[in-house]
Amino acid sequence: MALDRGKSKSPDVSVGMIGLGCAKNLVDGEVMLGHLRRDGVTVTPDPTRADVVIVNTCGFITEAKKESLEAILEVAEARRQGTVKRLVVAGCMVQAYAKEMQQEIPEIDAFVGLDQLEAILEAVRGESDGSFPDQHGAIRLYDHSQPRLLSTKGHAYLKVAEGCNNPCTFCHIPAMRGRYRSRRLGDLVADARRLESAGIKELILIAQDTTRYGEDLDLGEEGLRRLVEAILESTSIPWIRFLYAYPSTLDEGLFDLMAAEDRFLSYLDIPLQHADRTVLKAMKRGGDAVSFRKMIETARAKVPDLAVRTTFIVGFPGEGEAEFASLENFVEEIRFDHMGAFTYSWQEENPGAELGDPIPQDLKGERLERLMGLQQPISLKLNQRLVGDRLPALVEGPLEEMELLTAARLGRQAPEIDGRLLINDGTAPAGSLVEVEITEAHPYDLVGTMTRVIDGAPESIELPVLG
Repeated sequence: MALDRGKSKSPDVSVGMIGLGCAKNLVDGEVMLGHLRRDGVTVTPDPTRADVVIVNTCGFITEAKKESLEAILEVAEARRQGTVKRLVVAGCMVQAYAKEMQQEIPEIDAFVGLDQLEAILEAVRGESDGSFPDQHGAIRLYDHSQPRLLSTKGHAYLKVAEGCNNPCTFCHIPAMRGRYRSRRLGDLVADARRLESAGIKELILIAQDTTRYGEDLDLGEEGLRRLVEAILESTSIPWIRFLYAYPSTLDEGLFDLMAAEDRFLSYLDIPLQHADRTVLKAMKRGGDAVSFRKMIETARAKVPDLAVRTTFIVGFPGEGEAEFASLENFVEEIRFDHMGAFTYSWQEENPGAELGDPIPQDLKGERLERLMGLQQPISLKLNQRLVGDRLPALVEGPLEEMELLTAARLGRQAPEIDGRLLINDGTAPAGSLVEVEITEAHPYDLVGTMTRVIDGAPESIELPVLG
């Protein structure tokens, strides 16, 4: 149904969103909320008080799908009891399973696929035409003209591309989000400028394979570097980082730029997934411990203060004790600043579903504990080196668990995925850049005292609708 703004006005209802999954999904959610707010719909941060609830789902692994379904079913129960008027489901699970969910959960009033973000208006109004998204994968690419209601303070994500071309056997994201497609460089610079105008202090460039940016725009392997250079030149945003480097598309020139530009944070998030060649081959990924070691050594030589984060999958088919020992040795040798790990999640939709799931879940869990147990003392020792240093930090606001403490992050800590800096003396509004002296170190978190405000933020920020 085409939207006729002159014909109908948004109903006098409040809308809340339950956002799940990755930062890319968060941006999609912000675009949907931007359309609603621009159309005059009341958006509430508390979904339990909303008339209409949107569940923005994740379909990456089994646990993510389970979390999404539990959220949908909880709202569906509220729908049956009449405390919620409408239930709208969006995100990756809609792209893949909308028809199945309609059959199993009749309380869902409307679905919004990845190519239909602006259709959230009709979905909330009850004017959807009932069509399902194309289950062969998304094809659209949104630009900076889309409205967006920021849900973060101090930092914001800039999605530089959509989709993925990598054939990883453990992942069916390409089937949902489609082929890799980069946004135009000028469009991204314009988007960065509007985010700067909203007062953000940290810009985080994201995609499924961020280091492939611009390959499809004839920018070659230097596409991401050229984009960062353009944003550095066109804005004054203090912190810029990118997430999710892919080993085969990583441009070493990015590290020269990091070394030369303080605003381009010395941070590398490169999910390697494993270090043993046998397992990586089964995953249909290139590289091995030798090539990964060389790549990280080169990066650290160019950027001595570089913080390196990675992610590993344990329990993948073909991972015996020897292969897992190879991964353990690699972790001990490389000494990552931050590391995440999760157990292999078999799904029939995955390209490698035929490999089966031969490793028992309890053995997967044991290996996960062993690997994370190796990482904890490494992270602790690396954090201890920071005690006594005075470093810039971005304030996130009062700590939810203990409001007498203020949560913040150093440049070496990305939001949500790394540890935090807990400020126990001094405070500043969320979104402020401050200087902090590090006084304590723990395996994941740091503790410090605020020494001065570098670049403040208002006491109260009305999160803007951009576009």
